[in-house]
Amino acid sequence: MLWASLITDLTTSVNAETRLQRAINALQTEFNCDAVVLLQQKNEGLYVRASVGLVADANGRCFEPERHPRLAAILAEREPVHFAPGNALPDPYDGLLSTMSTEDLEVHDCLGISLYIDGNLWGALTLDAREAGSFSTHTIQQLRMMALALEALLRVNQLEYDYYRLRVAPTRTPRSFQGETTLIGSAANFKATLAEAELVASSDLTVLIQGETGTGKELIAQYIHEHSNRHHLDMVYVNCAALPDSLAESELFGHMKGAFSGAIKQRPGRFEQANGSTLFLDEVGELSLTVQAKLLRVLQSGELQRLGSDQAHKVDVRIVAATNRNLSEQVKLSEFRADLYHRLSVYPILLSPLRERGLDILELAGHFLEQNRVRIGLRAIRLAPDAEQALLHYHWPGNVRELEHVISRACIRLLAIANKGKTIATIDKDMLGDLILSQTDELDPIKNTTNEPPSHFTLPLKAQLALAQRAAIKHALDAHNGVWAAAAKALDIDPSNLHKLAKKSGLKH
Repeated sequence: MLWASLITDLTTSVNAETRLQRAINALQTEFNCDAVVLLQQKNEGLYVRASVGLVADANGRCFEPERHPRLAAILAEREPVHFAPGNALPDPYDGLLSTMSTEDLEVHDCLGISLYIDGNLWGALTLDAREAGSFSTHTIQQLRMMALALEALLRVNQLEYDYYRLRVAPTRTPRSFQGETTLIGSAANFKATLAEAELVASSDLTVLIQGETGTGKELIAQYIHEHSNRHHLDMVYVNCAALPDSLAESELFGHMKGAFSGAIKQRPGRFEQANGSTLFLDEVGELSLTVQAKLLRVLQSGELQRLGSDQAHKVDVRIVAATNRNLSEQVKLSEFRADLYHRLSVYPILLSPLRERGLDILELAGHFLEQNRVRIGLRAIRLAPDAEQALLHYHWPGNVRELEHVISRACIRLLAIANKGKTIATIDKDMLGDLILSQTDELDPIKNTTNEPPSHFTLPLKAQLALAQRAAIKHALDAHNGVWAAAAKALDIDPSNLHKLAKKSGLKH
């Protein structure tokens, strides 16, 4: 059954993510375990590429092998590695399996194998079970064969990626390099943004990234640069909001010795520093009209003059600009030059705010939880169900940056009560802070005595329905002690449909 599933996906036209997820689901069924995780190595860390059986926030975590000895042991071997019940090494998924209760948070049986493509380490596959003795000698032998099939599947994905790159940019040599910047999220709107970014990266078109504060505009700019033909040079960053008019011209275009008081030697500007690479103009909407006019001239001609010089310098620079302002409205108000706006927005990319990214909130929260777990030295940190709901219902005016700060503060509060090094700690709603609590309390009709609509009513209808569905399923499962059949009966739906809806809502993997 498993072989047939893998072979079918190898010979049919499905996207890479779907192919991997189907394989992981089939492996869980074949080995009858609680969780199967496919981890890809990137920047000395292991990122979840596909999984089944983990809580939603686990999918955004980066597991560093040097801090997780079981993962390090798996990567060091080419054969399957079995950690039998009673093994003293902590399991990286303790507290993170979706089937775990709050009383039983430890994994009891673990099996893993490293994965290679063309002789190079790609990552690892892990299988985990709560029940001791789940993996036998036969299971280990079977995993060896399954790993070979999975490696073939990964190679097919890589070949498809190379073929795509050739179609998009025929003059470009296919390569396995996909950049160092890891962007976390599975929401359809976020995936569409990444696809746009990678598509335009192969060209030299000027890109304008727009989005609210904290949505990750600089990360998208870096992602575009890393997927471009200019990735061999560092991207040059300019914070336009921090440039006073008196220094902006010198900072961008350079100056000659004696050009102004304090110019004791000639200095190249950021444009010359970025020659052959990418220049990222962050908060470009903050530039004054005077500086905008000079910037436009360089973009039009590809030539600049250092302050105090009459000699033109030719530069080959790819521009990526970003702003949290509505530049088209600024143009109407004569606060931004229309000609510069059209020159910058050759290829516009709009980043969705965090509140419109659904379960990505939990994936990102997991990423920040793992970072803080390492910093403060706790064995494991997980989110309580009420904390998950609070995060999902909050409006996030500060977006991803605000989420990072909320999680960091919660972890500091947790440290005060946790047993360092021994506890699988849980963050509940009360640890998230007063701002989160005050806004999420609006969801309770008993507490909401004003005539103002709850904050989640500002979300798109599709997002509201998804949140309501998730809350209903969660409530039914809690009310019936996690018995799926009883919960399905209470909701008056077929149990198989309940499993599908729960998986779609992030309650089951």
